[in-house]
Amino acid sequence: MVSFGIKTSPQHTTYDAMLKVWREAETIPSIEHAWLFDHFAPIQGDVSGPCLEGWTVLAAFAAVTERLRLGLMVTGNTYRHPVVLAKIAATVDIISNGRLDFGIGAGWNVYEHESMGIPLYKPGERIRRLGEACEIVKRLFTEPTVDFDGRYYQLADARSEPKPVQRPYPPFVIGGGGEKLTLRIVAQYADIWNYGGGTVEEFSHKVAVLREHCTAVERDPGEIVLSYQHRIDADDPASSVSEIQRFVDAGATHIVLYLSAPYPDGIAARVADEVIARVHA
Repeated sequence: MVSFGIKTSPQHTTYDAMLKVWREAETIPSIEHAWLFDHFAPIQGDVSGPCLEGWTVLAAFAAVTERLRLGLMVTGNTYRHPVVLAKIAATVDIISNGRLDFGIGAGWNVYEHESMGIPLYKPGERIRRLGEACEIVKRLFTEPTVDFDGRYYQLADARSEPKPVQRPYPPFVIGGGGEKLTLRIVAQYADIWNYGGGTVEEFSHKVAVLREHCTAVERDPGEIVLSYQHRIDADDPASSVSEIQRFVDAGATHIVLYLSAPYPDGIAARVADEVIARVHA
């Protein structure tokens, strides 16, 4: 089965504008999940424009929805210590009564890191830190206390209570496509792997690489849902159908329809009617 969701980036928009889209999506059964992003400044357009903090908005939306699964596509690991992130995520899962999909990636935005004094490590270190963070968060979600003596993070008798509603833990959604390191971490930890965009040929190639990593870590690749993001043209949503269909035919079963602000009235209903209803599993 193919599931469809929407994504509203909290940049160049308002809380109320996004909330209107999410409330509409909540009433449409074919829209099963909804997403925000995790940035502190806009990543498209004027960098001086408004950009709301993702986890804060997600907690608020979790409190005013009842059906949609929800998450950040995806959290930047470099922005928060993994123990802090685990606490935030568990709290949102509780607020949502078990609807969180836990999105995480290595982090990448140069401007945000440099302007805010957040260390942006070399790519290899960022990805290795992501692997340690996944292990820490998973253990904090499931164990009473955690000791961890990693290369980058050290914990001693760390606790995170209460635990998430979902057992054993909210699904891990990992974004990124680095073939040597990132996809190996996906093979180890991900329940959903998100392909952020590119050609269907590249997607198929990376799926093949992911399967090789799964073999190496003795993981069944069928346990990992393949996710694809696609930006929707609000003036012509139906123009996306053929490209999305190509990814579905290539094995993607988790489709995120990226909606850009400003959001036209009824945009969630339009993508349901003009896109979702026309894509064949």
